[in-house]
Amino acid sequence: MKVLVVEDNPLMLKTVELKLIKDGYEVICCTDGKDALEKISSELPDVVLTDIMLPYVSGLEVISAVKAMTEKKIIVIVFSVMGQEDVVEEAFSLGADDYITKPLSLTELKIRIGNSMKRIMPLQ
Repeated sequence: MKVLVVEDNPLMLKTVELKLIKDGYEVICCTDGKDALEKISSELPDVVLTDIMLPYVSGLEVISAVKAMTEKKIIVIVFSVMGQEDVVEEAFSLGADDYITKPLSLTELKIRIGNSMKRIMPLQ
């Protein structure tokens, strides 16, 4: 299972990367939305874990692009300090599968990825 993590905070990015690797995922990391769009096209991850506030291209734009650029069902989970209702609502309306507010629990992240995978790809 391949997970693309898009986070501009280096410490948060490394922490999430190490946890996901420990949990058995193949992890691709990006620090901005522009790089994320390129990696989504070239790597076709199973899960995109993205922040909202990113350099160049926002996380909301990443969600829209993921849903538009491929026929493969890619799970998109947003993790952000922006927990305002309108932002959460917009993320879901664009196609996000889940939304976690920071600070996030790495255990909760693992559970939410697993639950999203079961819900969206029940036969795998």
